[in-house]
Amino acid sequence: MEPQDLTKVVLLACGSFNPITNMHLRMFELARDYLEDTGQYIVVRGIISAVGDGYKKKGLIEACHRVDMARLATDTSDWIKVDAWESQQPEWVETAKVMRHHYKELMTAEQNNDYVDTAKKRRIEATKHAFEDPSSYHTRRDNGPQLKLLCGADVLESFGVPNLWKHEDIAEIVGRYGLVCITRNGCDAHKFIHQSEVLWKHRKNIHVVREWVTNEISATHVRRALGRGQTVRYLLPDPVVSYIREHGLYSAESEQKNADVVLAPLQRHTGPSSS
Repeated sequence: MEPQDLTKVVLLACGSFNPITNMHLRMFELARDYLEDTGQYIVVRGIISAVGDGYKKKGLIEACHRVDMARLATDTSDWIKVDAWESQQPEWVETAKVMRHHYKELMTAEQNNDYVDTAKKRRIEATKHAFEDPSSYHTRRDNGPQLKLLCGADVLESFGVPNLWKHEDIAEIVGRYGLVCITRNGCDAHKFIHQSEVLWKHRKNIHVVREWVTNEISATHVRRALGRGQTVRYLLPDPVVSYIREHGLYSAESEQKNADVVLAPLQRHTGPSSS
């Protein structure tokens, strides 16, 4: 295929990034290699979107610090950028809504390109409006850029946790947009997809990427090491390590933040309005 015939893809990673690690960045590179190796796609951008403070996860430090660290980590990348929109929202925003926001931004940017002809602009505008309606996720996209959620296998398996995700949100994410899942030791992504009706239905829209060079860097383990005064160099980008040291982030005390608070999705999806 000629480059102009390839489908453009933007990869969106949503998460705590508490803190961002080298493995988070590695996921983007793995996903790009995999998609482009199919001969069907060209990955044009990667977006890191940190969850807001309203998520109420145990040990979650302020979003401003997590975003700043992510920006430092991606400063040398020519295609991975950090977007602060999600982190700036006063309340927790569902991932499906975050994807709608970024898809709308993507369509607006595509429409504003000078090289896009009038007919294509009309198709993009029609697609953008269709994607603003959550009930229309079966609407077919034109040959414009695609937005796909990038995640680890642990996120994929979290789809099975009661009240953590809404069924319709899962269907929207995998059915309308698509998923690129990076495997890790101990997680059988293919088995989980096989056992889930909604994931099996949209299995052709889920790309499972095998990481052959195993790397089990965990932000949880990083925070634990920091709280014990141990080094985390080479687990995080050097500028991030320096930022943590400069601002005195991550301690035994900070790890107890939100310890007695119910996670925002569980509050929302089990509340009176969820019935």
